[in-house]
Amino acid sequence: MSADEQRCLLRRIRRLVGLFIAALVLSGATAIPLESEVMWLADVTGAHRLMDSSAAPAPEWAVWLCRVEAALHEINLKHPFISYGGDWLAFGHFMIAIAFIGAWRDPVRNRWLFDFGLIACALVVPYALTFGALRGVPCWWRLIDCSFGILGAVPLWLARRLVKKLRNDE
Repeated sequence: MSADEQRCLLRRIRRLVGLFIAALVLSGATAIPLESEVMWLADVTGAHRLMDSSAAPAPEWAVWLCRVEAALHEINLKHPFISYGGDWLAFGHFMIAIAFIGAWRDPVRNRWLFDFGLIACALVVPYALTFGALRGVPCWWRLIDCSFGILGAVPLWLARRLVKKLRNDE
């Protein structure tokens, strides 16, 4: 493999790792202002309107979204320290993103991070399904949570394959 091909491979790997890092940071950042985000989501999706309509019963997703919004409002009003857990969730996302800078800088030397990330992504599925069920989260919401692990695994898996290809040539 030529030096140009190696540089091209390295650029592709870095783009995939950069995408994963950006997704982690964005996902973490959204864990902080949950109440305002859920309020916005309920407005945008029309959940409030559907709940107020007497024409037909509101769909399950609208009932759930408005329930979550009301709970977050009550928690932040009466027990704002509970939201500190979401702040720490965000911190965890940020720290994992920082760890992946090592994979971005030197993907061959830090290839173990791809395995770590893929394992973490795979564990999102049983974690969300198990703890979501224990906490009374609807199945369709748990599947949305599972999708984060599945979607996160795609750039990591592709980058891992490219690192193997790059490594075999060295």
